[in-house]
Amino acid sequence: MSHNSFGHLFRVTTWGESHGPAIGCVVDGMPPGLAFRQADIQAWLDKRRPGQSRFTTQRREPDEVRVLSGTMPGEHDGELIATGTPIALEIENVDQRSKDYGEIARRYRPGHADITYDMKYGIRDYRGGGRSSARETACRVAAGALARLVVPGVRVRGALVQIGEKRIDRSRWDDAEIDRNPFFCPDAEAAREWEGYLDGVRKAGSSVGAVIEINATGVPAGLGAPLYGKLDADIAANLMSINAVKGVEIGNGFESATLTGEANADEIRMGNDGRPHFLSNHAGGILGGIATGQPVVARFAVKPTSSILNPRRSIDADGNEVDVVTKGRHDPCVGIRAVPVGEAMVACALADHYLRHRGQTGRG
Repeated sequence: MSHNSFGHLFRVTTWGESHGPAIGCVVDGMPPGLAFRQADIQAWLDKRRPGQSRFTTQRREPDEVRVLSGTMPGEHDGELIATGTPIALEIENVDQRSKDYGEIARRYRPGHADITYDMKYGIRDYRGGGRSSARETACRVAAGALARLVVPGVRVRGALVQIGEKRIDRSRWDDAEIDRNPFFCPDAEAAREWEGYLDGVRKAGSSVGAVIEINATGVPAGLGAPLYGKLDADIAANLMSINAVKGVEIGNGFESATLTGEANADEIRMGNDGRPHFLSNHAGGILGGIATGQPVVARFAVKPTSSILNPRRSIDADGNEVDVVTKGRHDPCVGIRAVPVGEAMVACALADHYLRHRGQTGRG
């Protein structure tokens, strides 16, 4: 299958399957001379790693990353310096249980890509979905860790703002709270409520969806290009490529349709620093496909995990009607672990556009 790469100047190619010996990625376009440690990548992978709470799959993967190429030793202990050549990263799979999928080898799981993979390629890897598994997103998180080093001063932070029908109260938003609970939730009260709610969903053998919000601050004005190189278009494409994502919005998104022109326009005044200051950010930090210098805000919706314990109607490869029950270890809300993945995909888009902007204008 083709189309395993994304990005232009900061280009990422991922490889490997859910139940293969390893997964990984190749990052091409990392600027030479940037210094980092393997621990800098590992810290982000640890946020996505499965089995950290009862609310995520209990697959036990340490997700330990190995840097295979594209660096040379730095002056300090453990420091690596990017040489500008492709950086290859590898993550070993250590807790595959392919036998869990034996019963669905010829059955199509509703909501999964089983049937479309078979329609397109005439073959599919039923062991956890192969390339269609969310296991592949660990590679994106590793690449995103490097992408964060490319754009000076940028901070990309994600949060879970809705699980099922339960939303946070934005008046209680606390960035510090995001790392204090298993949901990456900025609202401590909502996080406590979600525990009981998701316990009930899990015990019922079902699942729910979620909405994740990504905020990127320190984004330089000017990133992006009109028409076919829009920053928001590439962010949307990156986020839509994540497993189970069914919708993306930038800034006010669909809510913009309910506003008047007066309410939606981000008015401008000259600040004391001699720079233009926007009085609001309904546009999510992007106008005409080009960054305004305000925080870039994107949200994406993740559907309920398709692998559930309750039977669903389907067919098998011979066209027989069957009931499918998915065994194994699965997330009752896959949106939880999608938070660091969304962060990584936004970081990769920003890194790519930063290098493209610098190459076209000479400014960075």
